[in-house]
Amino acid sequence: MPPTIRENILRIQDRIAKAKQNSPHPTDVTLIAVSKTHPPESICEAYEAGLRHFGENRVQEWEGKRPQLEDLQATWHLIGHLQSNKSARAAKAFDSVDSVDDFALAQRLDHARTELSATEKLRVLIEVRVENEATKTGAEVHTVPQLLEKISQLKNLEVAGLMCIPPFLEDPEKVRPYFQRLRKLRDDLAGTTGLPLPVLSMGMSHDFEIAIQEGATEVRIGTAIFGTRPNP
Repeated sequence: MPPTIRENILRIQDRIAKAKQNSPHPTDVTLIAVSKTHPPESICEAYEAGLRHFGENRVQEWEGKRPQLEDLQATWHLIGHLQSNKSARAAKAFDSVDSVDDFALAQRLDHARTELSATEKLRVLIEVRVENEATKTGAEVHTVPQLLEKISQLKNLEVAGLMCIPPFLEDPEKVRPYFQRLRKLRDDLAGTTGLPLPVLSMGMSHDFEIAIQEGATEVRIGTAIFGTRPNP
């Protein structure tokens, strides 16, 4: 029998704890279960095993699942690329948008929160393109300081930190420089702006231990929790 979701989570949590012990940048690490393409039943199983943060890729898919999960006291992250025409729906459906990569999108989210008369700020992360891969989204590294400055002035958004999706490399050790790049960028920005920027969202199923050693505060793990994705 394949391991249960609970068993997978316990195994991951153990690996997170070990990676933290081996990190020169010790920090609390939040495990975000990437639940895209997985059914509400699997999310409930992970919730019952103690997880409270979940990551979805598409607004529409999450809107379809949400009615069955309304009673869960969880935090819902949008981790996929957000099209600007869906920003109003995202601002309503998610607690955090972890993939903001341009100012026009941030403005739309800010405006949507005004329309909702939301009392709390929407948490956002700036997604940074740490390597020039044509298939990847994210703000270019050199544009991030100006982008951060502009977004931090929007009254309904709170920039909590940075996120990246580095290249997929078979040897996770080769991904380390990308995590180091994001951490250095965050540290530099925190120093120049005075903003705390506590969050570094980096690391997935195959490389999260390296990410934690390099200071990740959030790791996004799907396959290692839920197994391979069902075909849509």
